[in-house]
Amino acid sequence: MPISAEKLQAIRQTVTRDRLLATARRLIDIPSPTCDAGAVADALAAFLAEEDFQVERPQAAWPTSPAVVVRWDSGKPGRTLQFNGHLDTVHLPFAPSAVEGNRLTGSGASDMKAGVAAMVEALRVVRDSEVLDGGGVLLTAHDLHEAPWGDCRQLNQLIDDGYVGDGVLIPEYTHDVLPVIGRGNAHLKIKISRPGQPVHEVFRPREEPNVLEVGAKLTQRLLDWNVELEKNSHPMAGCASAFVGMLNCGEMYNQYPQTCELQGTLRWLPGHAWEEVRRDYQTLVADVAAKTGATIDAEFLLIRDAFELDEQSDLAATFQNVYAHVTGEKLPIGAKPFADDGSCFWQKKGIAAITHGPEAGGAHTTSEWVNIDDLVRVAVVYAATVVGFCE
Repeated sequence: MPISAEKLQAIRQTVTRDRLLATARRLIDIPSPTCDAGAVADALAAFLAEEDFQVERPQAAWPTSPAVVVRWDSGKPGRTLQFNGHLDTVHLPFAPSAVEGNRLTGSGASDMKAGVAAMVEALRVVRDSEVLDGGGVLLTAHDLHEAPWGDCRQLNQLIDDGYVGDGVLIPEYTHDVLPVIGRGNAHLKIKISRPGQPVHEVFRPREEPNVLEVGAKLTQRLLDWNVELEKNSHPMAGCASAFVGMLNCGEMYNQYPQTCELQGTLRWLPGHAWEEVRRDYQTLVADVAAKTGATIDAEFLLIRDAFELDEQSDLAATFQNVYAHVTGEKLPIGAKPFADDGSCFWQKKGIAAITHGPEAGGAHTTSEWVNIDDLVRVAVVYAATVVGFCE
C-alpha cells in the first residue's frame, strides 16, 4: 500500500545521519575477512542489544562466526520484511574508516558494512517513529559471503532453518536500477597432471602427456564452448559465458612441467539449472582427459545461482512506489552485474528479493567508499518500504 506523506515525514525526521555514520564506522573498524567475521558479528549483536532489541545468535553451519538475528514486530497482523546483509570482507589489507567530505571510506565501506548500518538504522527508525501499523522486520547478518573463501553455507542454513521474511531487501551497492534478473556464477578450478616428476625438457618422457599442451587444448575447448553459450542471451543480463582468466604452468622455460592449472568462470541465465551447467562442464573436461591421457581434476565451485524478480510482485511495486516518493522518480529496470544473496532466497524459497544500496565504489579493492548522503537515503527508503509492504 502507498505510504502517507505524514508517515514518510516522520521517518525522515527520525533517521539520524550522525548515528548512522557512527554505526557504519563501528562496523568498518573491526576487521572481518571471510570465514573470520566473528568479532564484528559480536559487536553488532552487542550494539543491537544495547538498543533494546532481542538478539538471536544461530550458528547456522558456522560456529566460528554465529549469525546475528533480530525480530521486531509491531504486535499487529501483517507481513514481515527482511533486511539481510553480510559482515565479511574480501581478503585484502585492512583499512580503517575515515570520512572525507561526503564519503565514508575503509574496508567494507561499500561491500557492505555501510549498507548493514543503513538497515540497522531503518530498523531503529521503524520502531522509534511508531509508524508501522502491522507486521514487522527480520534483520539477518552473516559470514561466508565472499568467494572464493566463503560458500554461502551460513545464509543457506539460515534460510533452511526458517529465518526468512515475506520479502527481502539487500543493501549491496546497486543503487541506480531495480535489478530483476541476474546470471548465475561458478568458479572453475582445474588441475592437469602427469605421473612423472618435473625434468629438463630434453629428458621428457614421451609416453606421458604434455600438461601445457593439454591445458592449451582445454582452454580452447572452453573458449569454443563460450561461443555457443553466448548465443543464449538476455537484453539486460547479457549472455551465458565460459571464461578462462588464469593459466599457470612450469617453473622454467626449459623444464618439462608436471602440472598445469586453469581458473575461470561459468555464467548462466535463469531457466538453466546450475546442476545442468555443471554436468556439461564435467562432460567437456572428461572428453579432453580421455583424448589426451592426462589426469584432470576439475572443480565447479558454485558462487550463486541465477536470479529473477517479478517486477509486478508486491515487494517490487511497493519499493518503486516508496522510491518515487522519496526521490521523485522511479528506478529504471535493470540487471545485476554480479551474483549476490538475493539468488539464495529466490532459488530456495521463491521469496522476492531486491538488491538496493547506497552509491558506492571500490568494492574488492583497498579503496572502498560510500556516499554518506545516499546512505541516509537508503535508510529512509528501507524504513518506508517496511510500512508500505508489511501493513
